[in-house]
Amino acid sequence: MKILLDTADINFIKKANDTYVIDGVTTNPSILAKQKIHYVDVLQEIRSILSDEKTLHAQVINQDAERIIEEAEFLHNTFQGNIYVKIPVIPEGYKAMKYLTERNIKVTATAVFTPQQALMAAKAGASYVAPYVNRIDNISGNGVNVVADIVTIFQTYHLQTQVLAASFKNTEQIQKICLAGAQAVTVNEDVFSKLFSHPLTDWSVNTFTEDWQKTYGQKIMSDFLS
Repeated sequence: MKILLDTADINFIKKANDTYVIDGVTTNPSILAKQKIHYVDVLQEIRSILSDEKTLHAQVINQDAERIIEEAEFLHNTFQGNIYVKIPVIPEGYKAMKYLTERNIKVTATAVFTPQQALMAAKAGASYVAPYVNRIDNISGNGVNVVADIVTIFQTYHLQTQVLAASFKNTEQIQKICLAGAQAVTVNEDVFSKLFSHPLTDWSVNTFTEDWQKTYGQKIMSDFLS
């Protein structure tokens, strides 16, 4: 299971990359626009933080195949390392995916809401498909079931495309997505911080410290070696 950050916040990415095990970063036009600086500068900074094997997913803006291809080639040629171009699953997007993947430009199909869209993106050569779990839930669907169906379809027909699930509001959704067989998730800062924290963990650790100090004061284990 790969865990990516769905953010362009440079400080958060630096801290998370230094402290935890992350596998990459995903962005989109909305996320980049929040930074209020040139998107190329943001993406270059993110790329410099990540080691080459970690993935960076950057999205095109245009909805015309010719312009999508132009943007995709720019992203592919500008940013070093493991770069994936995010392309929405619209008719012109599928056309661009086919063209680009035939030329060894890696694609992440995004804004996926149905297994059928995911299947067509896989047929067009996408390396990843990104179903929007919580947004599917918000339109009276079931995001986890959609992901599970996509995984089953890909396995049944031996498709190499992987599932990069996105759009989460809580960690329970992520747990269910893991059980459904998705290969990767991308999460925002708030949800990411909840993946590894729990108040009872903090309570337990504090209790250990208090019990130790009642007997040994401020001494640490290495103090007893001298």
